[in-house]
Amino acid sequence: QGQQISFGKGWKEQRFSMFSSNDYALGGQTLGVKSDDTVSLLWSALPASAWAKTNARWDWSVDVSVPATDLTKKGGDDRNLSTYFLFLPDEAAQKARSQGIRALLDEPDVRVLIYFWGGAHARGDVLRSPYLGARGRSVIQRPAGTGSASERVNLASDHQRAFGEAPKNLVGIAVSSDSDDTGGEVVARISRLRIE
Repeated sequence: QGQQISFGKGWKEQRFSMFSSNDYALGGQTLGVKSDDTVSLLWSALPASAWAKTNARWDWSVDVSVPATDLTKKGGDDRNLSTYFLFLPDEAAQKARSQGIRALLDEPDVRVLIYFWGGAHARGDVLRSPYLGARGRSVIQRPAGTGSASERVNLASDHQRAFGEAPKNLVGIAVSSDSDDTGGEVVARISRLRIE
């Protein structure tokens, strides 16, 4: 039984700098993103009914792209779009219901799979996140550039490949765009995000 993710109420922006914020256009099944020398993240907690989901699919498109970057390099890792899937073990998942994304990302037991459209890497590459250390892995879906694509990912097998273990509870999803290192610009969309 799949679950359609709505880009409506419940999504919250997390800024990493007081002066840097992307423009997000929330609207039902589609999220529009504009990033102009900015970076931020939009996230939503998932209800317990979604915690056992192990697959995801979405459509995304990029009209304006940042240059190809090295996504393993802190402070030089601009990307068009990235989708985050956050996993926590049972006890931490219950506690996380009242926490914001920043606290979740700092949780020692969190595991974060991040799917990227951007960078100078090959599709399928799994990279260590320069920000999350052992807690996060980046999976390259598409290198930097424009176009549109549909993705289907097996979160369980990617989690196993990235972390060497099966995923726990899928407690949250986030979408980010980052253009503040190259001074570039991103105009992009993600739509029909579904977990199964």
